[in-house]
Amino acid sequence: MRKFFVVAALIISSQLHSQVFEQTNTDSSMIFNSDEFPFNQILDKVVITANKYPRKQSQSGKVVTVIDKNVIEKLGGHTIGEILNTVAGVTINGANNNLGTNQRISIRGSSDGNVLLLIDGIPVNDPSLISNYYDLNFINTSQVERIEILKGGQSTLYGSDAVSGVINVITKKALNKKPDIFGNAGFGSYSTFNGNAGARGQTKTITYNALASAITSRGFSSAYDSTGQNGFDTDGYTQYILRADFGIKLTNDLQWSFFGNFSKYNADIDAAAFTDDKDFTTENKNWQTGSTIFWKHTNGGLHLNYHFNYINRYYLDDSSDKASFAYYSKSTYTGRTHFAELYENYKWKHFEFLAGLDYRKYNTNQVYNSISMFGPFDTEMNDTLANMQQSSMYGSVVYNNKGLNIEAGGRFNHHNVYGNNSTYTFNPSFLIQKKIKLFANLSSAFKTPTLFQLFDVFSGNEDLDPEKSTILEGGVEVYPSYNTRIRATAFHRTTENAIQYIITNPTTYEGHYYNTNKQENSGIEVEFNYETGKWHISSNYTYTKGKVSSAFSESGELLSKDTTYKNLYRVPDHAFNTFVSYSFSKAFSITALLKYVGKRLEPVYAAAPKQLEDYVTMDLAAQYHLSKNIRAFVDLKNITNKKYFDVLGYNSRRFNFSTGIGLSF
Repeated sequence: MRKFFVVAALIISSQLHSQVFEQTNTDSSMIFNSDEFPFNQILDKVVITANKYPRKQSQSGKVVTVIDKNVIEKLGGHTIGEILNTVAGVTINGANNNLGTNQRISIRGSSDGNVLLLIDGIPVNDPSLISNYYDLNFINTSQVERIEILKGGQSTLYGSDAVSGVINVITKKALNKKPDIFGNAGFGSYSTFNGNAGARGQTKTITYNALASAITSRGFSSAYDSTGQNGFDTDGYTQYILRADFGIKLTNDLQWSFFGNFSKYNADIDAAAFTDDKDFTTENKNWQTGSTIFWKHTNGGLHLNYHFNYINRYYLDDSSDKASFAYYSKSTYTGRTHFAELYENYKWKHFEFLAGLDYRKYNTNQVYNSISMFGPFDTEMNDTLANMQQSSMYGSVVYNNKGLNIEAGGRFNHHNVYGNNSTYTFNPSFLIQKKIKLFANLSSAFKTPTLFQLFDVFSGNEDLDPEKSTILEGGVEVYPSYNTRIRATAFHRTTENAIQYIITNPTTYEGHYYNTNKQENSGIEVEFNYETGKWHISSNYTYTKGKVSSAFSESGELLSKDTTYKNLYRVPDHAFNTFVSYSFSKAFSITALLKYVGKRLEPVYAAAPKQLEDYVTMDLAAQYHLSKNIRAFVDLKNITNKKYFDVLGYNSRRFNFSTGIGLSF
């Protein structure tokens, strides 16, 4: 640690002698007059996710957080999961563990699969997983231009799984007519190398962007050795990504674009919590391709999207190291998703209209083989059975005039297994003298049963209904000055027909999935943001609580009577984040990130949950532009070397660092 602090100090001191950038950033108070321009353009960002077309945050009553490219660049050594973990109400379980760990997204205490991930506005998921969520290990931050996090029930605009919110990862696009060739190379703790290279640009008629990235890491033991005497081995990780985007301007108003993306990662994994496995490996591949046609007209635009997503996961636990029940196991999981969407947005006077149709088709193949003391065991799920389709029509109308903003909308959804369901949203807000915004949201949302829950040969149940949620949130957003924003939000979510695995044979623990529970989550979020030319300070605090009412325990066993119990697992009651960045000049900036995670419950199968202790971590990062085209950076994480568990029995990263250089021509 001492060596790397010395390196950081040398970088800091060297900026005093640099003559590359003599002029410091102009303070934004020199630019904006609070009477003539009450909102800082940096704070009042234009967002797309809230309405599916561009709108300023001040003109929407929805709770949106934007992580822009400047923050992503300043946290260049952080993964996408670590960056998302800094947002109020967002918890990414596994983000701070070994690379290759499953990272499960929770917003406001939601369970797996209740947050919808978008890439460039298109839903992505993995229908071969029990919860249908998308693996963040398929994304590298070098791909990402910015991220928009939209909280609350968003099924009216985005359909199934958008129960507690959506996260829209917006990839890098060509911005300038001049071709841009760029690349980064870095190394760090655990023998980790991270590199990427790409090119992008545009002409009068075409745009293009191509990117390749790679990560390799020796890693550390994923499982925690509680005695320190068992010789747990390290678990390595490699990731490779190729992505290309191409767009054609057919006319001044008609554009056609398409893309292709291939992601692959290999990881060594362990058998279970506190349990090593020296020959358990996984290989995961993701192919994506899609196309968009956009016709722009005077009052809006027409969008036609198609997206195909293919995921293949392969697991092999060889027989040389028996760390689990089976001497040998091999499994393959394949999931395919087709998504097509047509929607139009139209503006007329003080009204904005949105109307759309979408179609989704999912299927999966799953094969599992193992050998144990009881002999061989084989099971298979075939896509001729494990497939489903759903089609929807949706619409919304927004009225905006003299600070009053009202949005109302609805969706009708048809599912080929369970039938029909619908959702609604009502979102009024009022901006008072461009200083105070009051907002409220009443919405419903749903999550369809997954292919595994419907069709698994042992536990599937084709009579399942979708989980249905009602979400209420409200709050106030205050702009005390042109460069300061404060937002306070209270939220409550009730989910009916929550799906749970219920044990029907206590001897063998065999069971099925049923709609049994009523889940409730509520809490508050307080956010502060201050930005000038030199300073960027962002802090947030979240309080979350959750409970379930059920006739069954969390492990699926029948209780003597209906009961209510706390089940906010791996989500802290209290969480606090602070991001502070200061630019000494255009050439040099330094950033600090402080994170507090409160006590939380860890589920334990067939036993009472355990309480995990709270913890505090601190990260430091610095970047220095050696010239207009060359940037050096250093990232120091968990500088106090704090030992903690995000998931009981699995190691989190202690003090670690990354450093490197970025080029752009």
